[in-house]
Amino acid sequence: MAITWIRRAGIGLVAAAALTLGGCASYVTTQVTAFQNWTATDAQRTYAFERSPAQQNSLEQQTYEQVVDNELSLYGFKLTPLAGANFLVSLDYSSRDQTVVVQQPDFYDPWGPWGMPYYRPWGGWWVAPPPPPVYTTQTYTVAHQRLAIRIKDKATGQEVYRVTASAQVDDPSLLRAMPFLVRGALADFPLANGTVRNVRVPVGQDGTAGIPSNERSVNVVPPAPAPASAPKVN
Repeated sequence: MAITWIRRAGIGLVAAAALTLGGCASYVTTQVTAFQNWTATDAQRTYAFERSPAQQNSLEQQTYEQVVDNELSLYGFKLTPLAGANFLVSLDYSSRDQTVVVQQPDFYDPWGPWGMPYYRPWGGWWVAPPPPPVYTTQTYTVAHQRLAIRIKDKATGQEVYRVTASAQVDDPSLLRAMPFLVRGALADFPLANGTVRNVRVPVGQDGTAGIPSNERSVNVVPPAPAPASAPKVN
């Protein structure tokens, strides 16, 4: 499996966030948003998966859990039976078609009838100005793939980390996009609270997800102010 970018004239930023499953290797851009109240130490990173009723006997769910477990293990997490877990990890994912409408300029020959210089006896050489560009509306269908990973403290039931990754792709297979969504979502764990960023995940020649790079990062939630220090007493 290989993943490449859609290459269509005039798509612009829409194409920059899209991928297609097949062809030469490139990278996948995932849009990532994270919220957290993470205070656990490395030694406390044991977890079990928490499933919804619809996910209990789902082979698809088990497949995605393996991808997430492989990625979490890079950050010191250990999958354990429920009794020994400090955290519960749940997954929510979706894939839906999305229509993209793009206006593309019609190209014209600058040396056509309107751009050909010609001589006027009363005014010398003159070039007729080109007409204003004419735009054509084109419609494309892409798949919007989304993954949300939620981590709860098992003892308190409180949510301590939530990250969402999404990408616009022209292949409707969520299975093929999932390794890139997971890698984009968990890159640089744990992210600061309120982080919004784009993460580019390279595509290997064999179609596997490479080491991601942060394309843009904005912390939309300002950090809490530092507590005021007590006045010194002489």
